[in-house]
Amino acid sequence: MADPDEVLGRLRGLADPARLEGMARHGIGGAETLGVTVAELRALAKELGRSHELAAGLWDSGVHEARILASLVEDPAAVTERQLDAWAAAFDSWDVCDQVCQNLVRHTPFAWARALEWSGRPETFVKRAGFAVMAGLAVADERSDDDRFEPFLRAVAERADDDRPLVRKGASWALRQIGKRSPGLHARAVETAWELRSGGRGARWVATDALRELERRAPR
Repeated sequence: MADPDEVLGRLRGLADPARLEGMARHGIGGAETLGVTVAELRALAKELGRSHELAAGLWDSGVHEARILASLVEDPAAVTERQLDAWAAAFDSWDVCDQVCQNLVRHTPFAWARALEWSGRPETFVKRAGFAVMAGLAVADERSDDDRFEPFLRAVAERADDDRPLVRKGASWALRQIGKRSPGLHARAVETAWELRSGGRGARWVATDALRELERRAPR
C-alpha cells in the first residue's frame, strides 16, 4: 500500500500556487488547498489503484486535493454508511462535495438511501450532496427502472425551495439528469418543475433553470 505521507508529498510536488486565486474565485478550496488539477489527481489515482487504508489517510489529512484523491482511490465495496456520513459532514467546498459523490458515493450500496437522507438535511453541503448523488445515479445507474426515481422527484419537489445557490443548483442538476433518462421520466421531471413554479423563490429558480434544458430537448 502506498504511504499517505508519501502521496501527500507527491501532491505537494504537483502544487501550483498560481492556480489558487482562480480556484478561490470559483468557490474551490478548503482549509489547505495546494493548486492541483482534477486531471492530475485522476492520473495519480490511476497509478495508485484502490486502497481503503490510503483513502482514509488522505481524507484525514484535511488537504483539499488529498480529499478528492481519497474519493478516487477508495474502494466503494469497503466503505460504510458511517464513513459516508462522516465525510459528508466534513464537506467544506462544492467541488469536494461533488467529486466525492460522483467518484465514490453513487457507486456504493448506500447511494440511494444517502441521496434521500442527505437531501433532507439542513447543512448546505450535505443537502447539496443528496441532490448530487441523485444526479449521479440518474447518469450511472443503467439497471433501475423509472419507478425507482419517483422518490427522488418527490424529494426535489418537497426540498428544492432553498435560497442557498449551492443547494438550489444541486436540486436543478438532479431534476435535469433524471429527466434525461427516459421519455417517461422527462415528462415527470417537467411536471415537477412546473409544480415548483408555484413555490417560493428557491423553488421558482430551480423550475426556471431546469425547464430551460428540459423543454429544449427530450430523450427518445
